[in-house]
Amino acid sequence: MTPARLFSARSRTMFEGMGHWASSTQAGLKPSQPPPRQVSPRLLSVSCADLVKHQELPGKKPLSEKKLKRCFVDCRRVLVCGGNGGAGASCFHSEPRKEFGGPDGGDGGNGGHVILRGAQCFLSGHLTCWPRESMRLCGGCRGCCQVLVVFPLTWHKRDVDQQVKSLSSVLSRYQGFNGEDGGSKNCFGRSGAVLYIQVPVGTLVKEGNRVVADLAHLGDEYIAALGGAGGKGNRFFLANDNRAPVTCTPGQPGQQRVLHLELKTVAHAGMVGFPNAGKSSLLRALSNARPAVASYPFTTLKPHVGIVHYEGHQQIAVADIPGLIRGAHQNRGLGSAFLRHIERCCFLLFVVDLSLPEPWTQVDDLKYELEMYEEGLSERPHAIVANKIDLPEAQANLSQLRDHMGQEVIALSAVTGENLEQLLLHLKVLYDAYMEAKLGQGCKPLRW
Repeated sequence: MTPARLFSARSRTMFEGMGHWASSTQAGLKPSQPPPRQVSPRLLSVSCADLVKHQELPGKKPLSEKKLKRCFVDCRRVLVCGGNGGAGASCFHSEPRKEFGGPDGGDGGNGGHVILRGAQCFLSGHLTCWPRESMRLCGGCRGCCQVLVVFPLTWHKRDVDQQVKSLSSVLSRYQGFNGEDGGSKNCFGRSGAVLYIQVPVGTLVKEGNRVVADLAHLGDEYIAALGGAGGKGNRFFLANDNRAPVTCTPGQPGQQRVLHLELKTVAHAGMVGFPNAGKSSLLRALSNARPAVASYPFTTLKPHVGIVHYEGHQQIAVADIPGLIRGAHQNRGLGSAFLRHIERCCFLLFVVDLSLPEPWTQVDDLKYELEMYEEGLSERPHAIVANKIDLPEAQANLSQLRDHMGQEVIALSAVTGENLEQLLLHLKVLYDAYMEAKLGQGCKPLRW
């Protein structure tokens, strides 16, 4: 293919030559003869444009980090296929002065499994850099390690995936690695590498309507598809009554399954409230998370998790759940998609808008929606947070809210930062009670 730069240079030279030819021709013609029709340079320009069209288009630009964060996926249908087993070999030993060497066909390798692994800070994609130790051991051959995805010993910023909080990095189909066929001289085929699919912690694995796995903790694994067994070579069929078997078996196909992955956000505290109650503003004030904030409802369409730091390197994860509406347990306003993220929260923060009349009805409606969605969900340890105390109409509603609720109400302003210290102290009290209860039951508490 001619480069466009060379073509443009040639076309310019051609235009100049045509101009000289036209001037010399017109000079040699008689006045009575009409001048010859000049070739329009527009035809050549069209052909140049056609050539540019046939050139290869540049590759697709990768998505920016800002666009990747918008792609929040909490439900995914995945087809997983285990690797096929390698076929056994049928051959006989051949050596000089050894006429009847006997069968020496090796068995085929087993197919690789496909395993789901819950990871909190897992790496990008499905191909990662390898540890230096394993590179020294096997000389850079990935098959010797028998694992496709391995955590590197040295963490780099470029290895961190920007989509660890959702299932957007999970593909719709995964195929395990096949085992190699057996060879002569009793050589067995190499088994296929294990394929690990990294999913966020809190992923629920379903097959049909049945829950088959719950990856609720860091490092939990589930074998999604088994690899096929390798075939047998003719050496396997050697017996006293059959000294020269020629039989060999093919490898078994890998297991195929259709799984549905559902993500439920894992956090210590979950902020529950109606739209425009100020949950996102409160999360921005408590942590370094930066969810979108605007003056219209349903600004938040996906849960955001912020980390609150305390002394002694203690961290509390606070989740901003999108706003609920009345009838959310009947899936109104995507209620079911939002409510399932509250199931993993250890304790709740009911965020109330004090600027609205009768704010205690907001708490009653929220508890009703949680109880109708899952029995006992509204009875978890919680705190009532009255937001927007900086507005003038909120002062009159605060005393009425405390009288109707009969419990402590934390009045604050997420915009001005007024009384945020009281919420931080109460949040630490709820966290300590949760840790004490889990350790008393002999369970492993959630740590960030």
